[in-house]
Amino acid sequence: MKEKDYAYWVKLSSSLTLVLASTMVAAKFWAWMSTGSTTMLGSLTDSLLDITASAINFWVLRIALVPADDDHRFGHGKAESLVGLGQAAFIAGSACLLAFYGVERLFNPVKSEAVFTGVVVSIYAVVCTLLIIAIQHWALKQTKSVAIKADSVHYKGDLLLNLSVIVALVLANIGWVYSDGVFTLLIAGYLFYNAYDVAKESTDYLMDKELADDIKLQIEQAVLSHSEVLGFHELRTRQSGPTKFIQLHLELDSNLTLANAHRISVEVEEAIHSIMDGEVDVLIHKDPF
Repeated sequence: MKEKDYAYWVKLSSSLTLVLASTMVAAKFWAWMSTGSTTMLGSLTDSLLDITASAINFWVLRIALVPADDDHRFGHGKAESLVGLGQAAFIAGSACLLAFYGVERLFNPVKSEAVFTGVVVSIYAVVCTLLIIAIQHWALKQTKSVAIKADSVHYKGDLLLNLSVIVALVLANIGWVYSDGVFTLLIAGYLFYNAYDVAKESTDYLMDKELADDIKLQIEQAVLSHSEVLGFHELRTRQSGPTKFIQLHLELDSNLTLANAHRISVEVEEAIHSIMDGEVDVLIHKDPF
């Protein structure tokens, strides 16, 4: 994917997410004031954290897309991983708050008021959340952005939470008053699990984890497919934002002229580019063999 296409998708996703999330926060605040449901309050709290995280996403993704400059020769892509780590903290914080509210409601169950209002707002939130998830899914499919993935986790949790609000309100209204706390705790557990997943992936990027083994195998095949390459070693790979960085030492006949050695390395670099998706930065060191 070209860098301009990557920028288009991440900007579109973050912008639309921010707009839709804002309308959900307003609707949930009104519903919470009307119903007094802790599940609804938990949903509102989660959405407030989500919109804060989405606003950070909106800003940081634009930093990550800034081209390399004299002070950041490898680009600004790691800003995505930083925001992904921050998003994981937001998810975990949201889960803690939900767990607190869920436990409190288990000890102090109450019957919710204005159930119809809560259900209608939750249905509206479900529709908005589905739109957000669809947009982010498509953007993630195009870009594999860590920041978008982290943001998407929020809204998948929100989808379950909004559905659970509907079920909890109905069950509480017909007499099962503990449903409010039970559903809140279940969603808290789901968010804790996903916070760990997002934090792990973001940390891998920040720690320059190697690319997947299947990608490295493709690189090896591309390098060795050149008839004049005798071997290679010291293969190093990593990814920062949309860009994959690949470094290796190429083993060539020691009797080759500098011009021929350069030609071969250029051809190998082109072969690597041809098999990789997205932006690729290849650095080849030539060793006599």
